[in-house]
Amino acid sequence: MKSDIEIARETEMLPIVEVAENFGIDVDCLELYGKYKAKISDDIYNSVNENKQGKLVLVTAINPTPAGEGKTTTTIGLSQGLNKLGVKSIVALREPSLGPCMGIKGGAAGGGYAQVVPMEDINLHFTGDLHAMTAANNLLSAMIDNHIQQGNSLDIDTRNIVWKRALDMNDRALRNIVVGMGGRLNGVVREDSFQITVASEIMAIVCLSEDIKDLRERLGKIIVAYNRKGEPVTAKDINAHGAMTALLKDAIKPNLVQTLEHTPAIIHGGPFANIAHGCNSVRATKLAMKLSDVVITEAGFGADLGAEKFFDIKCRKAGLKPDAVVLVATVRALKFNGGVLKSDLEEENADAVARGFVNLEKHIENIQKYKVPVIVTLNSFVTDTKAEIEIVREKCEAMGADFALSQVWEKGGEGGIELAKKVISVMENKKSEFECLYDENLSIQEKINIICKEIYGAKSVSFSNKSLKEIKRIEDMGLDKQPVCIAKTQYSLSDNPNLLGRPEGFEITVKQVGVSAGAGFIVALTGDIMTMPGLPKKPAAENIDVDENGRIVGLF
Repeated sequence: MKSDIEIARETEMLPIVEVAENFGIDVDCLELYGKYKAKISDDIYNSVNENKQGKLVLVTAINPTPAGEGKTTTTIGLSQGLNKLGVKSIVALREPSLGPCMGIKGGAAGGGYAQVVPMEDINLHFTGDLHAMTAANNLLSAMIDNHIQQGNSLDIDTRNIVWKRALDMNDRALRNIVVGMGGRLNGVVREDSFQITVASEIMAIVCLSEDIKDLRERLGKIIVAYNRKGEPVTAKDINAHGAMTALLKDAIKPNLVQTLEHTPAIIHGGPFANIAHGCNSVRATKLAMKLSDVVITEAGFGADLGAEKFFDIKCRKAGLKPDAVVLVATVRALKFNGGVLKSDLEEENADAVARGFVNLEKHIENIQKYKVPVIVTLNSFVTDTKAEIEIVREKCEAMGADFALSQVWEKGGEGGIELAKKVISVMENKKSEFECLYDENLSIQEKINIICKEIYGAKSVSFSNKSLKEIKRIEDMGLDKQPVCIAKTQYSLSDNPNLLGRPEGFEITVKQVGVSAGAGFIVALTGDIMTMPGLPKKPAAENIDVDENGRIVGLF
């Protein structure tokens, strides 16, 4: 069986200018990064029809398992399938982070014959967006410490600096550090910490900003610390927001690449829905809707994380109204949720599929709460049996969800035609009445309770004393009337990664609450979630190398 990277290399890419021209995108609106990648410049907005708005379809999934689900692969293959049917479709994806690429996951550009290319570039440095975000984040950190060193005219309380440094790599050793050691010339000694770049507020701001002016204003609102009176100190107070904007002036522009079938793919920002909001940029999605008839986009991890944040944060902030949701599962993953060991997943076990369906069932129910039509698709494996597939089909249709098989890994767009036809039919015959789950004007605790109970299925929510004090401070600043971004394990509906299926009677523990004033949402950390992941026992990086011909090997 060919690897993803082998399949990608066998495909002869078109120059990106041809891909753009074939879709009516003016080449003068491209800023080229070699032959096969480009930034889409702001000039594009002068050439698109302001009144045009294509349909918007979200692809999400059940909770991830070691069996694999294939959400990004399905997203790409569905867009390819729609184009094969003559429907003008663009896929709008999130950018990979080096953390997962070198850590537990490997590449993140789709798989099989449903990929975006150039695969190695996209998975590694791409157009430098994440590097620019890292630089902007750490410039702000450096300016905070320099301000303190140069006299601290803002009277920053060095024990109450909330801004973290960032790195686009899993590195547990940097979770908690001490800076300023080595004498007076090296700064003030204080505790500090790192988070992975995609968990930084910078990522969220880039993804939610409408334009460069909005970006600059949002950056200025970032709360970096509190002074000795307990008052917030912002990036604007430090006078860092202008230089940060300069570092991000290109990163805010969406990136254009192609699928294996030479259809456009706009990739921009937004991974990690477990510790961030996990959606690609508003600019990318809205631009794709101006350029095509149907946009296929994705949100990270399971629907309890990515889809909830897509609906309650991204759609709310950007005024988007999705027309349909595709919910991805696999027979293998359902069997895993039904108690089957990973080593036994290839054996037929219809009873385990029925038991594990409860996880998929909960996600269907959750999406229906947003009043958006849902289509369940099984990402097909050769070991799936007719009996196993029919159990899922019958249970989905009994819940009012449509159903289609997907074979995009094996067949590309051709394997996505059944799903594409189902999506078209649903959009024509079932009207989306999208609405958010909660009113953002509710109290912070009320909003967290609604998400935890309605989406996760929790019986109760426990708030630590620290989180209650932090909530009170956010309320006193008048910043509480915003949506909530909950950081939680992706592996379970609960905050315990070991509780599979559809756990009941559990309690969610909120240990910390902060405000991302620039991004415009409140962040709540639950369970044992960390914003700086660590590498696994055998990192994917151990398998990545460069051969004697200078070609990358082992990248998924």
